[in-house]
Amino acid sequence: MSLEVRTASDTPSLLSRARGVLFDFDGPICRLWSKEFSRSVAEALWKRVCKEGPTDLLMREGPLSDDPHAVLRAVHGSRDHQDLLGILEAQVAEKELVAARREAQPTRDAAKLIRRMAGRGLRLAVVTNNSAGAASYYLESQGLAGCFRAVHGRTRDLDRMKPNPYMLLSALNSLGLRPDQVVMIGDSPADVIAAREAEVPFIGYGRNERKESDLRRAGAERVLDSYALLLDEE
Repeated sequence: MSLEVRTASDTPSLLSRARGVLFDFDGPICRLWSKEFSRSVAEALWKRVCKEGPTDLLMREGPLSDDPHAVLRAVHGSRDHQDLLGILEAQVAEKELVAARREAQPTRDAAKLIRRMAGRGLRLAVVTNNSAGAASYYLESQGLAGCFRAVHGRTRDLDRMKPNPYMLLSALNSLGLRPDQVVMIGDSPADVIAAREAEVPFIGYGRNERKESDLRRAGAERVLDSYALLLDEE
């Protein structure tokens, strides 16, 4: 399926009118960790939860073995286990930093697009459900940290993770811009919902058919399978 068919025609002009861009991290900027690494982290969390006792929380959520964030959300669902949640969140943050150092694979053309945007004077921020430390380390390692004015990541208050728009609104405050002055680039339904709640225009990055389908089902109208169109217009 061609990029033109999959993309709303106003995508390049939407970006050209923006004064700022909010980037999700894992996906639009890099692939933070492999499925195998993610699974190993989730399994370690599962073992800790089983040791502490609240396995009923995980069972209610269904299979979670591949997704560390799902384990965090499940434990967060019980207000009786906040001490355990703090331990698990710190463990995930540590592993995300390890992944940023050893596992992360750059998304094709992302660095080029980011540098062009920053060169045009656009105000850039990261809004990610990963730890801010992991995102900041990766950006620094790739020579991109200077392109971004702010990095907003997960805190121990998991209610503020996307799809909650809190992170996006915080980024807007950091950039000194209104929702209608920025565009968000994200790759998940949570990104779509958060952008809609924050009234921020959204461009989906769907690197494969499954990602594209998930984004469109969540309501994304503009979905790219690469950054080629945006680079052509930049």
